[in-house]
Amino acid sequence: MTRIIGGDAGSLPLKVPPKGTRPTSDRVREALFSALDARDLVRGSRVADLYAGSGALGLEAASRGAASVVLVESSPRAAAICRANASTVTRAAERSLSVDTVVSSVQSWLERGGGPDLDLVFLDPPYDLSDEELARNLDSLAPLLSPGAIVVVERSSRSAEPRWPAALVSDKRRAYGETVLWWAELG
Repeated sequence: MTRIIGGDAGSLPLKVPPKGTRPTSDRVREALFSALDARDLVRGSRVADLYAGSGALGLEAASRGAASVVLVESSPRAAAICRANASTVTRAAERSLSVDTVVSSVQSWLERGGGPDLDLVFLDPPYDLSDEELARNLDSLAPLLSPGAIVVVERSSRSAEPRWPAALVSDKRRAYGETVLWWAELG
């Protein structure tokens, strides 16, 4: 079962698309958000969850105080689940939450200008997404970031480090079994 780990909607269960997605495990999300909270990077931030799936990463940020969250998902079926989960989290919150769901490919959304001045971005693409496509995503994302923004990419432990554009500086790598989180900061 996928759930919100902390914040206003902590312990709330989330729906997951029946196929075509690979939700970030609770264990990985808990470690990720503990690290983000320790650096005070969530509260008040503008967040994008790219390749959103169920929206768990973006909705975790919303529950923990993000100013706004956009969930970008190309599958209409998964996007409908993102909307339902966002509605559930919004109702459970003790404050007003700004969560939008966009049905679009990530690359198209980025090329249209996405959400400018993003502070925190999660990219959790399918593990079979090519390194070239991920590099294109990161190149298109860089101009949309605010100074000091953080980008977290989730990949298989068998994947190479993402090819970061010159504007992004690799910060750290954390492995959790088959999952690796790569962090970068806008330089």
